[in-house]
Amino acid sequence: MRLKSFAIIIVFLSVAAGLAYFGAGMAATVMEENSELSIREALDDAGLDWAEVEADGLQVNLFGEAPSEAQRFTAVNVASKVVDGARVADKMSVKRTSRVLAPRFSIELLRNDSGTSLIGLIPAKTDRELIVETVANVTNGEVTDLLQTANYPVPKGWDRALRFAENALAGLPRSKISISADEVVVKAITDSIQAKRRAEADLRRSTPTGLKVVLDITAPRPVITPFTLRMVRNESGARFDACTADTEEARTEIMRTAIAVGAPATSNCVVGLGSPSTQWGDAAVLAINGLAQLGQGSVTISDADISLLAAEGTDQAVFDRVVGKLENDLPDVFSLHAVLPETPDAEEGPVDFTATLGEDGEVLLAGRIGDELSRRTTESYARARFGADVVEMTARIDEDLPMGWGLRVLAALEALDQLHDGSARVTASDIVVTGNTGIETASADIARILSSKLGDAADFSINVTYDEMLDPLANIPTPEECIASIQAINAENKITFEPGSATISADSLSSMDRIAEVLQECPQFQMEIAGYTDSQGREEMNQALSESRASSVLTELMNRRVLVSGFLSKGYGEEDPIADNGTEEGREANRRIEFRMLTNETPAEAEEGLETEADNSAEETTTEVTEDAPTDEPD
Repeated sequence: MRLKSFAIIIVFLSVAAGLAYFGAGMAATVMEENSELSIREALDDAGLDWAEVEADGLQVNLFGEAPSEAQRFTAVNVASKVVDGARVADKMSVKRTSRVLAPRFSIELLRNDSGTSLIGLIPAKTDRELIVETVANVTNGEVTDLLQTANYPVPKGWDRALRFAENALAGLPRSKISISADEVVVKAITDSIQAKRRAEADLRRSTPTGLKVVLDITAPRPVITPFTLRMVRNESGARFDACTADTEEARTEIMRTAIAVGAPATSNCVVGLGSPSTQWGDAAVLAINGLAQLGQGSVTISDADISLLAAEGTDQAVFDRVVGKLENDLPDVFSLHAVLPETPDAEEGPVDFTATLGEDGEVLLAGRIGDELSRRTTESYARARFGADVVEMTARIDEDLPMGWGLRVLAALEALDQLHDGSARVTASDIVVTGNTGIETASADIARILSSKLGDAADFSINVTYDEMLDPLANIPTPEECIASIQAINAENKITFEPGSATISADSLSSMDRIAEVLQECPQFQMEIAGYTDSQGREEMNQALSESRASSVLTELMNRRVLVSGFLSKGYGEEDPIADNGTEEGREANRRIEFRMLTNETPAEAEEGLETEADNSAEETTTEVTEDAPTDEPD
């Protein structure tokens, strides 16, 4: 009986245990499912749909690839708000991040009268000191370095853009040049329209292929003082000694009128600032027509003063009619001074002062001067203008000279200073300036000087010839002539290097001096300095040696204050032999430096530092520099 009761108890307990185990399992499953579902919904609501959830008993595992470390942390935080954080197991990975993009490298070159500033971000591999040194050489001024560096690869085209910008900076003293690898923006102010056009032409001609260049060059109108117009009319026709206009419309009307009364169609009139009245053009047209009605003579407008000088023998009635109409028609702000010269007494001898400037620079002062003080003043003024050792004073004193004679003499000397050679003659009635000049604007400048110094009643004649051969700017040699000069120097004494090195030999330094002197007189142009070796030695070593030697030549030129911003050096190793490497003579010929003038047809690769081999040929002018190294030199 006891045994049976014990068995019943055992069975009962077993059944209870089974039911409890089953109930616990069911409860755990429900808890897992509820936890998994709740966390999944919370993650979806938070926008973390990339995360996967798997419940394992009380533990909740998070799987998936998080876009970032922050996203992974957010997923863990969201799950911990649903269940106890201790139950959350982070089994997520983080997506591999892509390489950080390189920053945009750029430089702002700001140049004005006080110096040049460099602002921007450049690659760490860019030679910062060389940039500063090159800019200092180009501008001959102080350079403020505000550049920052970043250790990222140099973008393609960066060196090409930098060289172009440095070259452009040389000719633009007031400019802002923005440099990036694929674009250069040039903003500048020039002194004149001609300078603007010349700068734009030079920059377009030197723009490397593949580089985008944006030009924004302005030329403010020049301030002209005094605002001057002078026309002379004689039996040969009419001509301008000086012509200025305040607007393009006024210029067009003045030129149309001048051509109608006999002035050449090639005459020019400068548009500038400084006009005394908005009716300047109207006054100029009336004055020119008045001169034409007189027949011959001259009319000079200096600011608001108009001086009309008729030719000797002009009919008095015609003179009175023309002057009366002009006085009536001229705008109120202008005043007219008209002169009809009397016929001089033929018995009177000439009273004059003449200053003569010879081609050798010698100045002879002869004729009449008012008194001893005027004589000393005139001589001192001439010595200050032309040089203390070249002036000879032979003028004699005449106390009966007309009033204002000394002022007329000094004005004539100032006018003579605009000439290369010639003379300025002062008489009681006029001043005559004759000669040759290398200054294109000399006639207008002389007219402005005389009209401002002498006033309304002055009569003067200007017969000045512009000779391009005397113009220092016109005599600048062409790049082709510069290359030819370098060829002649190398024919006399070729450049050589120390054996096995990139050091230029002492015997060749004089040649480098002469080449530098030639380049300092040349306009800016683009040139490649190419180095070559023979085929002896390893190819890699030959390549490095050729690059070093080409760079040495460039450095020597820069040390001699040659503007090298348009030059690039490149080594070609043993490529392109010009002779047989199997002979001593051939190897010596192949060890060389070549100077090539880069033209607009040069491939883009050359302008980018020759990063790739050019597939098309470039027009080039070449001179060779042969090394006299021994045949066993390790090229």
